[in-house]
Amino acid sequence: MTPLWVVGDVHGAYDSLHSLLLMAGLIDHDSTWRGGPSHLVFLGDYLDRGPRGMDVIRLVRTLEGQALNAGGQVTALIGNHEVMFLAAQHFRARDPGDSLGFLDYWRSNGGQSSDAAQVQITDLDWLRARPAMAHADGWLLMHADSAFYRRLGRSVDAVNRSVLSLLHNEDPKIWSSFLNHFADRLAFTYHDAATVASNLLSTYGGSHLVHGHTPVYVLHDELMLETEMTEPQPITYAGGLCVAMDSGMAYRDGAGFIARLDDQGVAQTVSLGGDLGDF
Repeated sequence: MTPLWVVGDVHGAYDSLHSLLLMAGLIDHDSTWRGGPSHLVFLGDYLDRGPRGMDVIRLVRTLEGQALNAGGQVTALIGNHEVMFLAAQHFRARDPGDSLGFLDYWRSNGGQSSDAAQVQITDLDWLRARPAMAHADGWLLMHADSAFYRRLGRSVDAVNRSVLSLLHNEDPKIWSSFLNHFADRLAFTYHDAATVASNLLSTYGGSHLVHGHTPVYVLHDELMLETEMTEPQPITYAGGLCVAMDSGMAYRDGAGFIARLDDQGVAQTVSLGGDLGDF
């Protein structure tokens, strides 16, 4: 079975990401793909909060091509912070006074001026082309722990077509509505969580789903788990149907993890550690 590795929200924490990929044997010290036939999945939120979001994007883009040439694969989803960034960039020329509020919204959510200064047209085109959902080895891959995707389409392809169309739309209300969807999180933590997750999987396919978006330490508290979390680690919940992967690596130096998944769940975790008390 081809190794399936998944990374949650990076948020500009380039050094942490590089260390994790190196420790997992997916790259070498020169950031060259060494994962062979492995499938590496990024769940979105490459930008904001941390200082090197554009470096993260360039690394992911480079690894896409290198992995393909080596018989492997890199899948990179879009997260809400990419949508914020694209909105701020998209409406900048026609709304220099930011009357629509997209620039302020991006900045207030950790937007980094260095990313805006470094971005190239090819980066923007790449971001707009990111899928919102994907499949891999029986897993449904998505950024947000939310059921709002069902408003966008009833198949993975339909959702991705809807998002691609939205990211080329000139109506700011469409962008605002999409961004507001991401506030609908923690969908798999309620009393009927397993049913919600199962229905989503029935709609889009897959036996399990994996997401980012909500940091694992927030989810740990929300679920009122009895086991103490001394450092960030993936959380399997909702009757074993869901795995949460936002390690919060941008919030503290030395925090972060990457996980290898199999058809049973989390098969291996590579972690940088990090004391949760410092978040």
